[in-house]
Amino acid sequence: MDSVGTNRTPLRSVAPASATRRGALLQPHRRPALGNRLAATKLGIASRCGGGLDFGKVQRLDAARSTAAKAQSGKAGRIAIKEMGHTSSDCEVMKYSSGKAFPLGVSQVEGGLNFAIFSQHASSVTLCLKLPERGTQDDVEIVEFALDRQKNKTGDIWHVSVEGMPASGVLYGYRINGPQGWQQGHRFDDSVILLDPYAKLVSGRKYFGVDEEKPSQLFGTYDFNSSPFDWGDDYRLPNLPEADLVIYEMNVRAFTADESSRLGPTVRGSYLGVIDKIPHLLELGVNAVELLPVFEFDELEFRRFPNPRDHMVNTWGYSTINFFAPMSRYASGGGGPVAASTELKQMVKALHNAGIEVILDVVYNHTNEADDANPYMTSFRGIDNKVYYMLDLDNNAQLLNFSGCGNTLNCNHPVVKELVLDSLRHWVEEYHIDGFRFDLASVLCRGPDGSPLDAPPLIKEIAKDSVLSRCKIIAEPWDCGGLYLVGRFPNWDRWAEWNGQYRDDIRRFIKGDPGMKGVFATRVSGSADLYQVNNRKPYHSVNFIIAHDGFTLCDLVSYNSKHNDANGEGGRDGCNDNYSWNCGIEGETNDLNVRRLRSKQMKNFHLALMTSQGTPMMLMGDEYGHTRYGNNNSYGHDTHINNFQWGQLEERKDGHFRFFSEMIRFRHNHPILRRGRFLSKNDVTWHEDCWENQESKFLAFTIHDHNSGGDIYLAFNAHEYFVDAVIPAPPHHKSWTRVVDTNLEPPNDIVPEGAPFTGSRYRIAPYSSILLKAKP
Repeated sequence: MDSVGTNRTPLRSVAPASATRRGALLQPHRRPALGNRLAATKLGIASRCGGGLDFGKVQRLDAARSTAAKAQSGKAGRIAIKEMGHTSSDCEVMKYSSGKAFPLGVSQVEGGLNFAIFSQHASSVTLCLKLPERGTQDDVEIVEFALDRQKNKTGDIWHVSVEGMPASGVLYGYRINGPQGWQQGHRFDDSVILLDPYAKLVSGRKYFGVDEEKPSQLFGTYDFNSSPFDWGDDYRLPNLPEADLVIYEMNVRAFTADESSRLGPTVRGSYLGVIDKIPHLLELGVNAVELLPVFEFDELEFRRFPNPRDHMVNTWGYSTINFFAPMSRYASGGGGPVAASTELKQMVKALHNAGIEVILDVVYNHTNEADDANPYMTSFRGIDNKVYYMLDLDNNAQLLNFSGCGNTLNCNHPVVKELVLDSLRHWVEEYHIDGFRFDLASVLCRGPDGSPLDAPPLIKEIAKDSVLSRCKIIAEPWDCGGLYLVGRFPNWDRWAEWNGQYRDDIRRFIKGDPGMKGVFATRVSGSADLYQVNNRKPYHSVNFIIAHDGFTLCDLVSYNSKHNDANGEGGRDGCNDNYSWNCGIEGETNDLNVRRLRSKQMKNFHLALMTSQGTPMMLMGDEYGHTRYGNNNSYGHDTHINNFQWGQLEERKDGHFRFFSEMIRFRHNHPILRRGRFLSKNDVTWHEDCWENQESKFLAFTIHDHNSGGDIYLAFNAHEYFVDAVIPAPPHHKSWTRVVDTNLEPPNDIVPEGAPFTGSRYRIAPYSSILLKAKP
């Protein structure tokens, strides 16, 4: 198991009062007892139909029930009573019929809408509707259609067609009942209205992190009224080659949530906010954004009951509620799910028009429904727990936990596999997404009992799917159960991987650990030891030093240990093996020598990243030196700890930021740094004669340009002393120019056009690196 890349502590290893990074210990959702709901139905009938009701006409399974949302307060809702195929003559007409099994979710049919949901083990399914014309959002009745297993069930799919339905604005969910055998893996409870896994939009709270909206019920919804989104006549997908990507990992909300973004309060933290800051991404030079989860999630999940983390907000979003719906509270001004869908498309379109691809960080390894000790039922658990989750049938059918969040999705079950594939296709076809990074992707390589699979069906089908063929697919190749697959992820020559080994080895060499020179050379030259198999390429290694998990780049050179007290978990969360070095003083300091050393180290890391073969990825905020003050697991802080600080960017525009952006630009301008094949002995010369010396912390090499002779010389000195490096002769009719010396102050630390350099030696300062370019 990768200690740096995986910051989730399995639930089984912590005290009951604790919780994991991305899955809070949750209390069940409570609602009025069934008897109260039936009483409310009877009380409300006359007010809607204008008379009494012959209860003999209402069949136990055929008829629809209606419940008033405010029954507990004695306020009767407005009621409509329907029987299968026709309505009571005194009530408004709403016919319903058997419907069809496909597609799953909500679809338009002649004269109405079709609802279809899978549940293999259910004994009863009831469709629940909230109709917009029958009251306000809080006061509206819930109309319920109990489905007949003879007429409304095909195989394991329950379905019904309802005529006369509005084409938008309706909220819907399901009550589902079935066997109560916990030991057999069932968790049915028809007192809870469940969210349709195939809902394309989700309605809940309107505003991000607002406590007053905390109890909001989640419903699926739809919009068949709006015109198709206008992508534009001149719109084109970027379709960038994988070898050319420079990925920027970012959080939609955190990117513009801070007041320093100078955006209006209704736009800050939204999809539209990202559009406003595209000029910054262009100036930085990145051409792909990897967005932390934008699937609907519950940011207030830690506040459902008193616990040590109830002061936090899940701002990272690794707690999926639904795999099809965009995060509704990323819409501007509390616009809701329809606006969120439109604005996400606007954001993607704007990024694409700027030549920037959009990669989604997707979480198919677990959901928001937590563990069996503190379950939170919103969807899958109540629909068919035994199908959707991995269970330990030898241990009271407890949920298996390879995600560190209390549950593990049963991804290679045929039904769940198809759900994931349908979800991915939806994001590509509806939102024009360019690729996906799969969180804890090793979970997707496990069978229903959790055992690893040599050829996991889901992984193979993603690689072979025709709709997904144009997409970048990137695995985080480990999980919290110890399945570490870096370099060994089942790939069908399509899957790229987060290279956790690259991260660890680069960190250790740059900070001066002994014995790391050889592996450092292997990593910067493309990790052929991991990826030169079959038809894999260097770009299948996604190289990163920093990601959302762990320290920021600034904190990597400022802290020797994590400082996570603000998380409320007593320091148990977050990894302990960070391979960091504080450069002499822990944390913030005014010591100019320490600050200068830290600046050099950050530039050394960035230089290594941007000159390595493979696909580089950097973290939002590292371009100005963002700090989280030593918190290496900041998932729960909707504050300056995570939010991009635009004021600090402006302060450091001419120094730190300039170095970072110019290095990215240098990479774009030099194809020899992003080859589509692994380096041969003719492509690189290693200027070394002491590979076996464990104390050697100096590496120098030349990357050869066989087309134009524009060779690049690189040297990294992780010693505490100066090294007089012998510089090789430049190619014929060329001279060396100095592009980078991280020991120099801005603007001399990077000179894109190259400063003249003569001589056969270069005195390289401690903890510094240089880059020379051969020019005519």
